Amino acid sequence: MTVSIKEFPVSGPEAGPYGITAGPDGALWFTVVHHGRIARITVDGDLTSYQLEPASGPTIITAGPDDALWFTQYRNHEIGRITTGGDIGSFSLPTPESGPFGITAGPDGALWFTETNANQIGRITTDGTVTEFPLPVPGAFPSAIAAGSDGGLWFTMNAADAVGRIGVNGEIAIHRLPTAGSAPVGITAGADGAMWFVEIGAGQIGRIQPDGSIKEFPLPDRGARPHAIAVDAYGDCWFTEWGANRVGRITPAGLIDEHELPVPSSEPHGIVAGPDGALWVALEIGALARITPETSR
Repeated sequence: MTVSIKEFPVSGPEAGPYGITAGPDGALWFTVVHHGRIARITVDGDLTSYQLEPASGPTIITAGPDDALWFTQYRNHEIGRITTGGDIGSFSLPTPESGPFGITAGPDGALWFTETNANQIGRITTDGTVTEFPLPVPGAFPSAIAAGSDGGLWFTMNAADAVGRIGVNGEIAIHRLPTAGSAPVGITAGADGAMWFVEIGAGQIGRIQPDGSIKEFPLPDRGARPHAIAVDAYGDCWFTEWGANRVGRITPAGLIDEHELPVPSSEPHGIVAGPDGALWVALEIGALARITPETSR
């Protein structure tokens, strides 16, 4: 597959664009972790930025069930909310220094998130009520989280080489990965009913079925450091290679192709399928990349 890539400068190189999601307004919303900002960009490149507490450390952002955007604030240990009009709110968490990181909308109308430092999964309603669920594996470092087609929330456990599932009733199941040192991070629901995830430590893409069966797909470059993953409208999964300055694609059958980014050492992090059919990638050097597949499917 061939692609075209266009980059949009959105900040200085020290600001750190990190997480990105598609908003309910047809725009892309992303976090600027080191400068404490949430930003919005249209598919044509029009940019708007909203200042948070500068040291708040916004990381992952997702569209909520209330037509707002919800995001984790890793450094001040809060969950944030911003409307498409730019009104900002923030909710403190019960556990101090919890380190919220991943966040996703659940099937129950609430937001579910990970607490890396507290070793917990959190749930927050749209009115700000928080419930926390301790994990049964000590020091697991829960990272990314995504809603599955089976009605559960699936999350990676970066320090435990495992993927977990939590039901909306709080019941937790743990699935150990075959590869030691795999250190999974990003996770997404695939079009095939499975969850697809990246193994930043092993240079692999993983696939886990609802019954817990796992298959791993090694990347051509095992040192690529895959970081985030998202599914496109055709059912393929696209992922960032943070350590190799590339974006890759894997089909449901496990076929992989990769694409170099134009600017060296751009540090690709978050990735999402945009409303324009392109893949949008947050680059820590201070830009977004728009990747448009050109080969017909």
